[in-house]
Amino acid sequence: MSESPAILVLHRSLQKCFQAIQQQQEAWQTALTDCKPLLSSLSNLAEQMQACQKVTFAHTPLRGFPDLEEQLKYKQRCAAETLLEELGGKVADLQKVRDVVSGYVGTVFQLYEQHADVLGLEASVQRTALIPSLADMLEWLHDIERYYRHVYLESNLLLLQVRYENLPHMQTLLQSWERILEHSSRNMVQDTLLKVSFLETS
Repeated sequence: MSESPAILVLHRSLQKCFQAIQQQQEAWQTALTDCKPLLSSLSNLAEQMQACQKVTFAHTPLRGFPDLEEQLKYKQRCAAETLLEELGGKVADLQKVRDVVSGYVGTVFQLYEQHADVLGLEASVQRTALIPSLADMLEWLHDIERYYRHVYLESNLLLLQVRYENLPHMQTLLQSWERILEHSSRNMVQDTLLKVSFLETS
């Protein structure tokens, strides 16, 4: 591959971008991992809340405690709000990763556009056994950015749809979350980082 000044500049920008992605990926994975037990707890709590709604306390030995039903519902609602707040924090972490990565990716594409005429098509698609082409790497960046954006938006939408009036839906939150991850290429980011490891020594 020609070591033209334009390519060297782009390789340096790509190196910074992929290094940032590697750092952000750790924060991303941590947030994803932390979401699962919180969603599981919220699903279980929704099941308890629904079971509580089906009980007529006046027809049980607990009828001597008239405030018990309201106290129990209040505690359950508070517990749910706490879990939702924690989940909101994790989704905010996903948003931060998405925003940081989008910023770096945008810089790379802007730089490429500035040098596109000088580089020409041939230099952009040229690759070797060890070094992928600029076109390949730009496509990978686009895919990574799209992955982060998709999972963040789907996760945020999942929380926005939570309604205490629809407890059966709340009970399926964990399954819905797992479907979001199943439909996304979770290993794609790590696989791409391996493909561009040459940038670490270039």
